[in-house]
Amino acid sequence: MDYTVIQENKELRAQARVQLKGVMGKMALAVFIYFFIIYVTVLLFTDYSTYNFFINPLYNPVLSGISNIAVFIVSGPFALGFVIMYMNRLREKEVLVKNIFEGFKSFSKSFLLALLQIIFVLLWCLLLIVPGIIKSISYSMAFFIMNDNPDIKPIEAINRSKAMMKGYKGKYFLLGLSFIGWYLLGILTLGIGYIWLTPYVGLSTANFYENLKQNQGL
Repeated sequence: MDYTVIQENKELRAQARVQLKGVMGKMALAVFIYFFIIYVTVLLFTDYSTYNFFINPLYNPVLSGISNIAVFIVSGPFALGFVIMYMNRLREKEVLVKNIFEGFKSFSKSFLLALLQIIFVLLWCLLLIVPGIIKSISYSMAFFIMNDNPDIKPIEAINRSKAMMKGYKGKYFLLGLSFIGWYLLGILTLGIGYIWLTPYVGLSTANFYENLKQNQGL
């Protein structure tokens, strides 16, 4: 694919399907491990039912709070780890399941980046939901930028993402919207389908980033 020319979203998705060949098993396993670590941890200690004590004897509001905080703390490093895995595939490097843990090597920066993204989006959402959505799209390339620039400060990664996405936020929104049918199918499979859908969406997003980067000469 010629990334120096802005590609249509359907071409980015088609390229992602090609890139999944030979590595789908590894990527699906990586997603499964991630889901296991994150969601099972939460489910073990969280039950929002009115009858928590009877339904889940392990329920404890303190432990529930701790588990949710823990999930948030590791969200940044895992986000960076998945970006590393996807970009390795795009750039014909070896894809390994352990790639998703490599974000922890830059724990403080990846954590701060995720924290700043959430804070900024929430602040915009205080105005209206739509501005919050627009800003979240503006920040969407920040982890990809951090992967390519390990020494970058989190706030600078956000600013570069905002600059990169000018004029392309609508295109990115439509890319995400194009997976709506797959997300619905994932719900029908009780979430199991997301194990395979996540790499497809992730690689499509990585192609979107690489396309913008090379087209803009970054």
